[in-house]
Amino acid sequence: MSRDTGRFTVLHLSDVHATDSGLLYDAVDGVGRIERVGDYARATGITPEAVVITGDLIERGHAGAYAAVGAACRRLEDRLGVPVLTVLGNHDDPIAARALPGHEAGHFGAHRVDGTRIIRLDSHRRTLDETQLAWLTEELATPAEGGTIVALHHAPIASPLPTLRRQGLANADALLDVLVGSDVRAILAGHYHHSLSASIRGIPVFVGPSLAYHQVMNAGPDAVAGHDSPMFSLVQLTSDGVSASTIALTSPEPLFTQPISSTAQKATHVS
Repeated sequence: MSRDTGRFTVLHLSDVHATDSGLLYDAVDGVGRIERVGDYARATGITPEAVVITGDLIERGHAGAYAAVGAACRRLEDRLGVPVLTVLGNHDDPIAARALPGHEAGHFGAHRVDGTRIIRLDSHRRTLDETQLAWLTEELATPAEGGTIVALHHAPIASPLPTLRRQGLANADALLDVLVGSDVRAILAGHYHHSLSASIRGIPVFVGPSLAYHQVMNAGPDAVAGHDSPMFSLVQLTSDGVSASTIALTSPEPLFTQPISSTAQKATHVS
C-alpha cells in the first residue's frame, strides 16, 4: 500500500463489454476477466489502493449483464480490500447502470482514498454536460492532499488510428479548461481498446487497453479489428510523478526464468 511504499497504485481496467449470455463473440467472458485481474494482483503481490474501470462495462443492448458486473466488482472489492470505482461508456445504459455499486444516485462523483481524490465523470454521450463541468469546477476548488485522478471513458486526446481519430471526448477543451491549474495528476480513460499515453496542457493522460479485445493497430485506414488479448494497466503515483504499465492477462511461456537474490540486486545497482 502507499503508506508503506510511497506509491499510490491503481489497477486501471476498461472496456469489459459483458453480455447477457456471458460471452462476447462466443469467446470473451468479460466478467470472468474482472475476476482474473484479482487473481493476478494476489499472485504477484500487487496491493493497489483502488481499482478504476473506465466504461463500456456491458456490450450495447445487454443491460441484463449489469447484475453480474456489479457482483464481480463487489467480489473484487472484498478480495483486494479496496474500492472498485466504475464510470459509464458509450455502450452503457445510464438507467440500467443504476444497479451498479456507486451509481444509485448518479454517474459522477468524487471519492477520497488515502488522501488522493478520484473523480468519476460520465461521458457516455461522448461529451460532458454543463452540470458536470460546473460541479467539477467547484470540486477542484479545494485541492486534495495527494492530488486528484480523473476517470472517464472518452479520452481528451485522439487515437493515432484513422478510424478512431474522431472518437475521443467531443468537448475535450472544455474539460481541460477546468483541469488546468488544478491538483489533477492524471486522467484515466478507455474506449480505444489500445493503450495510449500523452501529456496535454501539462496533464498526463493514460488510455487503458481493453479487457475484452485489443485493437489491431494495422487493420487499415478503413477498418477496425480486434484480437483476443485482454490487458489492463497498472498506474502508480509517487511524489516525483506518475507512470502507467500495460499488463496482459495472457501468459505466454517465458524464454527463461532466473531467480534474483537481494545480494545480486544490490550488486547490479552498484555496477
